[in-house]
Amino acid sequence: MQFEQLGSTGVFVSRLCLGAMTFGGAGGIYEAIGGLNQKEVDGLVAQSLEAEVNFFDTANVYSGGESETMLGKALGNRRKDVLIATKVRGRAAPGANEVGLSRVHILQQVEASLKRLNTDYIDLYQIHGYDSLTPLEETLKTMDDLVREGKVRYIGCSNLTAWQIMKARGISAQQNLESFVTLQAYYSLAGRDIEREIMPMLNDQKMGLLPWSPLAGGLLTGKFTREKSDPDSRRSKFDFPPVPMKKAFTIVDVLKEIGERRHATVAQVALGWLLHQPSVTSVIIGAKTSAQLKDNLGALEVTLNATDLDQLDQVSRLEPEYPGWMLDFQAAERRPGTVRDWSKLTKS
Repeated sequence: MQFEQLGSTGVFVSRLCLGAMTFGGAGGIYEAIGGLNQKEVDGLVAQSLEAEVNFFDTANVYSGGESETMLGKALGNRRKDVLIATKVRGRAAPGANEVGLSRVHILQQVEASLKRLNTDYIDLYQIHGYDSLTPLEETLKTMDDLVREGKVRYIGCSNLTAWQIMKARGISAQQNLESFVTLQAYYSLAGRDIEREIMPMLNDQKMGLLPWSPLAGGLLTGKFTREKSDPDSRRSKFDFPPVPMKKAFTIVDVLKEIGERRHATVAQVALGWLLHQPSVTSVIIGAKTSAQLKDNLGALEVTLNATDLDQLDQVSRLEPEYPGWMLDFQAAERRPGTVRDWSKLTKS
C-alpha cells in the first residue's frame, strides 16, 4: 500500500479509501448501488485491511444510517488502526430540522453517527454539501466545538465550489476556528471539471483531494461500450453522475488500449490515472464483490509513463474556457524573452 499526507495535517492515509456507499440499503437507490449485507461487508472490510487500507468513508444518509452501522461492526476492534470519514447535511428524517448544517442538525447527527459507528470519535467529519440557509459561521463554529470536545479530529467538505471553500477558510482564519483540510469531489477521466477552479485552489491552500466516483458510476470499467451495457451494474440502475457519453466511450477505447500495453484492466488504468495526479490524496473506491475490490486494489501496481498520461489527457481534457485560457496565455509571456502568440487563443 502507498500512503499520502492528509492535506496539511500530519496524518497519512492509504492512497485508496474504501467507500461504504454499497453497504446496506434494502430498496431505493442504495439497493441499486450496493445492497450488501453484513457478511458481505465484513468480507470487503477484512480484505481491505489485509491490503493495508487504513481509510474508510461513509455518510449518515447512506442506506439510512445502515452503512455506518455495518462499517462499525466490520471494523470491530480494528477501529483504532484506521481513519473513518463520515458526513453530515443530508436529510436524516422527515422533520423540519432533520436536514442542513445548522447547529441543531449537526449536533444531533454527530451523536447518531458516533453511536452507529460504535466509536467515540470521527477522524474526518465532512459537510456533505452547501447549506444556503445556514450561515457558514454557525456551521464552522459547531464543527470547531466538536474538535475541541474530542468527538472529531479534522473537518472537511464535499461538493462545494471554490468560492464557498475559500469563504469558509477565510471565516476560519478570521475567527480562529478549525478549517477544512480536505475536499471530497467528483473527479474522473470522464469528469475533469474541478481542474478549472477547484484544483488550483486546493493546491494553493494545501488541501487534500478525495475523488468520489472515480470510475464515473461504473462507466469506466470496460463493461460499457457503444454496442453494449451491463444490465446488472449500478450505472444501468442509477444513471449518475452525469457524463458526456460520446466522449466517455472514446476515453474507454484509449483505456483499453493502454490496459493491453500495461497488462491491466480498464478500471485499473482509470484509477491509475487518478493516482498519478499530484493533487489527489486518496481515491475513494466502491465495490460490491471481492473480485471488484481486488481489481481496484490492483490499480496501485499500474505505472503509467509519459506517453500513457499524455494519451489519456488528450482524449479527456477540458475545452478551453475563460478566464482559464487568458490566464494561461498571460502566464506564458511572463518570463523575459517570451513573445505573445495570438494564434494559441484559437486552439482547442
